[in-house]
Amino acid sequence: MKITSDDVLIVIDVQNDFCPGGQLAVAGGDEVVPVIRQAAPRFEHVVLTQDWHTPDHASFASAHAGKKAFEQVELSYGSQTLWPDHCVQGTRGAEFHSELGLTRAELIVRKGFHRTIDSYSAFFENDRTTATGLGGYLKERGFSRVILAGLAYDFCVGYSALDACRLGFEAVVLKDACRAIDLNGSVAAMEREFAKAGVRVMSTGGLART
Repeated sequence: MKITSDDVLIVIDVQNDFCPGGQLAVAGGDEVVPVIRQAAPRFEHVVLTQDWHTPDHASFASAHAGKKAFEQVELSYGSQTLWPDHCVQGTRGAEFHSELGLTRAELIVRKGFHRTIDSYSAFFENDRTTATGLGGYLKERGFSRVILAGLAYDFCVGYSALDACRLGFEAVVLKDACRAIDLNGSVAAMEREFAKAGVRVMSTGGLART
């Protein structure tokens, strides 16, 4: 796939809490860092997202008496998986992995900062209506295709790719630059959604820059 100036690389949530030793570590999460660093120079444009929760966020199991992480609850917008406290605003866990090094990123989108709404997608909160503003930004910049990498493949990367398609962008997921949680078959479920929406899945080895 040839990379042009109409493409943007969106690196999703490569933060300490999603890497080994973090509060919500994705297995092998830090392994995406060298893959992303190698791929990024092929792109003229890069955007980062950052999970950015309040200390008492409604998606935290600690906010629900008697509930444990990975259980389901019903919130105002529907079913919500409960997570360990993670990516709390201003903490080391919320910081980007120290070796990511994408200081030339043109935009950092913080998501999940509304206390009562979780946010997987880079484009919309989990109520599916509250926008982050990223879609409008990309359209105003004239981008037509988004290429996604980061954490986690079957949650924040996946939902971002699906929403990108919903907003009219072409979406490509670099699978070798992602790692998954795979909670109750979530990888297979997400890939079925990719197929229905037209999300392309490929490896960084298939990238070429014009």
